[in-house]
Amino acid sequence: MSNNETILVEREIEIPLDSGEKIRGTLDLAKEVSGIIIFAHGSASNRLSPRNKYVAAALREKGFATLLFDLLTDKEEAIDLQTREFRFDIDLLTKRLVMATRWCVENEETKQLPVGYFGASTGAAAALFAAAELGNAVKAVVSRGGRADLAINVLSSVTAPTLLIVGGDDSVVIDMNRRAAKYLKVKTQLLIIPGASHLFEEPGALEQVSRASAGWFENYLTK
Repeated sequence: MSNNETILVEREIEIPLDSGEKIRGTLDLAKEVSGIIIFAHGSASNRLSPRNKYVAAALREKGFATLLFDLLTDKEEAIDLQTREFRFDIDLLTKRLVMATRWCVENEETKQLPVGYFGASTGAAAALFAAAELGNAVKAVVSRGGRADLAINVLSSVTAPTLLIVGGDDSVVIDMNRRAAKYLKVKTQLLIIPGASHLFEEPGALEQVSRASAGWFENYLTK
């Protein structure tokens, strides 16, 4: 079945902020959806990340809805490109992810769907912080090349089964995730993709990420 056949609805959304500004997202609803995966992108990235879009398409093929959204406003993103001021502001990124989650919980088309997170780089830290804050509202978490170490202070409060995926050639991040995994009290797996770098740009690497992520969400999001 092709990706075009599985998509029921694709639309651009806007989530209002207290400041009056908005963050934008792309919501895709597949037929017979069994859950929604909210993506939290990494530093210097946004909802148009080709790697996250690749994984999102693979998850939709498995019957999941997806929401890819910008953690930063256009103004913040422009500032961050110059100063890197916001990309490691995990508190801010977490707040935006919580807002997106609550939008899904209140939105008529998605409110009945169990929620999972897919986080990359610093977005993975935000996903773990948000999962700790929201508790049972988040059913499963997948981290790709994530900075789980930045969330160590809250990892023991995470209730969602968590899959940590790291490239085999990304030795620094492997060590960070091994350390972080010791703090998680839930079902946890550290999956190392042989020959993959931090961005998983090698042939077949993202396919392995997508397959493992789909399996994790099928096991823990829908049961």
